[in-house]
Amino acid sequence: MSTIIKQIEIMERIDQLIRLQATGSAEELAERLKISKTKLYRIINLMKRLNAPIEYNFTLQSFVYARSVGFQFGFYHKEPNRSDLPSYA
Repeated sequence: MSTIIKQIEIMERIDQLIRLQATGSAEELAERLKISKTKLYRIINLMKRLNAPIEYNFTLQSFVYARSVGFQFGFYHKEPNRSDLPSYA
C-alpha cells in the first residue's frame, strides 16, 4: 500500500513543478525527486493514461501541460445533496 501512496505523492510533486514550469530536464527532475529516470517516465506515462496532457517544452526546459487541467487524488468531505439522501415514501 505504501508504494501506491508514494507514487501518488510523486505525482502530486510532479504536478506542482509542472504548474510552476520548473521541472527542468528529465534527468534533473528524476534527481530532484530521488528516483530513476526510468521510474520518472513510468509515472509520467501513468499520468498521461489518466489524461494529463504532459509535454516537454524545450524553450522552457520544463515539462508543461498542453492545456489547463486540475489534479486531485484522494477523498474529501462532501456535503450531501437532497438526491443523495434516502427517500422514505
